[in-house]
Amino acid sequence: MNRIVKPLLVTLLFSLLLSGCNTVRGFGDDIQHLGGAIERAAK
Repeated sequence: MNRIVKPLLVTLLFSLLLSGCNTVRGFGDDIQHLGGAIERAAK
């Protein structure tokens, strides 16, 4: 059973890491837009 579970967990981990890259980039874009909105509101 260990021979089946270990590769499955590794595959799942890599999938999460690869999909997380796009999510982190999107989060950074959202924060950047929020910062711009705060700057405009402060003027």
